[in-house]
Amino acid sequence: MLHGRLLGGLAARALEERYAQPGLHVARLTVDLFRNSPLLPVTVETTLVRDGRRIRVADAIISTDQGVIGRASAVLLREGEQPAGGQTLVTPVWDEPAPDGPPVQGEGWRPPFDLWWTTGRGTSGPGRVWVRETHPLVTDEPVTPLVRVALAADFASPLSNMGAEGRLGFINADYTLTLARLPAGELIGLEATGHLSGSGVATGQVTLHDTEGPIGFCTVTAVANAVGLGGR
Repeated sequence: MLHGRLLGGLAARALEERYAQPGLHVARLTVDLFRNSPLLPVTVETTLVRDGRRIRVADAIISTDQGVIGRASAVLLREGEQPAGGQTLVTPVWDEPAPDGPPVQGEGWRPPFDLWWTTGRGTSGPGRVWVRETHPLVTDEPVTPLVRVALAADFASPLSNMGAEGRLGFINADYTLTLARLPAGELIGLEATGHLSGSGVATGQVTLHDTEGPIGFCTVTAVANAVGLGGR
């Protein structure tokens, strides 16, 4: 099947290409994954929902010739003067240095991107990883900062929903990415900062970083994925 992270990346690419402008960037991207996509050509159709002076909203439908497989919604906000004074709550810069060596490839699944686990997989407490794209999403086209973080955001589900034995018992139905700013550089850091589940339904949260500091958050909803049950 076509991995869900690619669908989110393609939606982000189309929405950014058609609606973003200098000083007007995607601050929120929600991607709904309806079902697994076969390995078929994907079409992304976009619609402008609202176009205001400071807020622009657009939707995208993701489909193959077998039907709709997902959708996305983006909120673009115009940059302006930062309000004076401080905040009562500020997300701190994390203390994970950028990786200085090659990614460690363990046995089993090998991701199609560079991945550095900075905490033990399945260990208790907040999981942390650095990721870096190694391939273009579209041939001969550079990966933009938004597309880079949209691709990385899909990893919020396994990171926040990982079981204590390193097994993933939930499969995400969506993800919502919120950004105070676009990432700088190729490295995206993710830190699991929340998980709740009950009766086979879960929600998870991660904080996103680049090498300069925190940039946003990603939340996911997920459903129990028992062995032998496939699809969404």
